[in-house]
Amino acid sequence: MDSDLLDELDRRLAHALQLDGRASFSTIAAVLGVSDQTIARRYRKLRSSGALRVVGVPEAAPLRQVHWLVRLRCVPDAAAPIAAALARRADTQWVSLMSGGTEIVCFIRAPQREEADGLLLGQLPRTPRVVSMTAYRLLRRFAGGPAGWPGRSSALPEPAVVSLRRPPLGIPYRPEPEDPALLAALAHDGRADMSTLSSAVGRSESTTRRRLEHLRDAGVLYFDVEIDAARLGYPLTATLWLTVAPSALSSAGRALASHPQVAFAAATTGPSNLVVNVGCRDDAALYEYLADDLGGLSGVQQVETAPMIRTLKRFGTLDPV
Repeated sequence: MDSDLLDELDRRLAHALQLDGRASFSTIAAVLGVSDQTIARRYRKLRSSGALRVVGVPEAAPLRQVHWLVRLRCVPDAAAPIAAALARRADTQWVSLMSGGTEIVCFIRAPQREEADGLLLGQLPRTPRVVSMTAYRLLRRFAGGPAGWPGRSSALPEPAVVSLRRPPLGIPYRPEPEDPALLAALAHDGRADMSTLSSAVGRSESTTRRRLEHLRDAGVLYFDVEIDAARLGYPLTATLWLTVAPSALSSAGRALASHPQVAFAAATTGPSNLVVNVGCRDDAALYEYLADDLGGLSGVQQVETAPMIRTLKRFGTLDPV
């Protein structure tokens, strides 16, 4: 497996793109101390092989949306086709098969007033093959999002991070009719050129460029870097459902965000109140994480672990079959 791991320059490139997904090759090259041609060649090789993809991800709150994490349990022969149907939906952002192929976990973006059970069950086939469904509303994100995953975004020194980071300016968001088309195009390819983006929204390149900058400055849009966790040395990924004492919820969430294994962590509603996605080298490393890192966290009362088997959709776009 070691031959499939990203080398140091590829990791630094991925970290740079996490900080600014649309930074020019010349800007990245200057920070990394290599030539423009080297960065362009590395990026194109990673992109064409499917090892790396930059995606534009909309933030829910400025768009008056919320995230629901929906957990479906199915009979064994039903999970794969139901997961595929969910992945084709426009409102799902992430769809994974879990736990021996009988469980599906997906993120759904919905208007703030939409109830997840009505939204989902109203459109799912009425079938006994779905054994149960639980919906968790995400309340606060501790890890993931614009900051990225420390296991992926830890290759550059702090001066390079400061020079590349492009935080939002916090200006008020003013919606425009072309925003959904622009966000959809960026979800497919976060580094699409202005000609491609302007064609997608039906506006001039200069207007599209200004609109893109407004979405970023208003905090409506950020760029993430999608990499197979196995290429980073984390072939085993799992979702952890934690029950944490309410008084320890914030401290536990902040502690989890500092763990290099944690790609995502958020407080939720539902029977457990903290959901975590982790990446580990193997079963032994996952055991050590559960026993030592989680075991040492104050307030954690219960942990349920569900290994991920296959992800069908990431960041709102379908993975190749």
